[in-house]
Amino acid sequence: MSESRTQTRGVAGIDALRLTQLNAGAPAATLTECLAVDFAALMLSTLPGIGDDAVAEMGAAASAGISRRMPLAARLIAERLGPSALATLALHPSDTVRGWACFMIAAEKDMTLAARLAAIRPLADDGHFGVREWAWIAVRPHLASELDRAIALLVAEWTPDPSERIRRFASEALRPRGVWCAHIAALKKEPERALAVIEPLNADPSPYVQDSVGNWLNDAAKDRPDWVQALCDRWSVESPVPATARICRRALRSIPTEPRSTGA
Repeated sequence: MSESRTQTRGVAGIDALRLTQLNAGAPAATLTECLAVDFAALMLSTLPGIGDDAVAEMGAAASAGISRRMPLAARLIAERLGPSALATLALHPSDTVRGWACFMIAAEKDMTLAARLAAIRPLADDGHFGVREWAWIAVRPHLASELDRAIALLVAEWTPDPSERIRRFASEALRPRGVWCAHIAALKKEPERALAVIEPLNADPSPYVQDSVGNWLNDAAKDRPDWVQALCDRWSVESPVPATARICRRALRSIPTEPRSTGA
């Protein structure tokens, strides 16, 4: 479902009191509540020193999609309050405000990829589902632009992590197609380049990670169905456990199955 359809269908059902709470900095409980937040009102209530011009610019962008408003908010905050605001944002109760912190990290200049990943890591491990999504979406362009380096860092420091949220980030951040983000053309063409990221997760005990790996492979199957089928065949033999079977079912769901012959 698209962002605009989700917003149109659900936001109208949120009552005025709940909207007031969200715009004052209360955490959202659902995706619909995330989409309902008035960024200008939230910015004014949580960052009173931001300036009326920044709030006005944020308000003027209210009709834009949330994926465009998030980096805009981060840019306005960085310009008006400077990089020191990041620490305050990253600890704020509002998941949207912590999401702005993700995009401030993404917008930092002169930062190595390793340093950027280290900075985003606490937000990638955040307790709120929305912040975790913004974490990978925010830094994904940097990962795509240094793909081989990103793969090496994720394999070394993220896929072995005890946290299912960190392991899921490793998979989700490099999905060939992804959601609410640009595709990674190199991985659509050659998904095997990132196999080292998802291979260690092929029997992950967490459904949260399993779903991401299955979705990763389903993305790849849109362009390389034979590769995905062969990989799932191998995994099913090497790891005949329920977790792997669940991943492979999700991975293969868009590949047409061959009709069985009924015989003469």
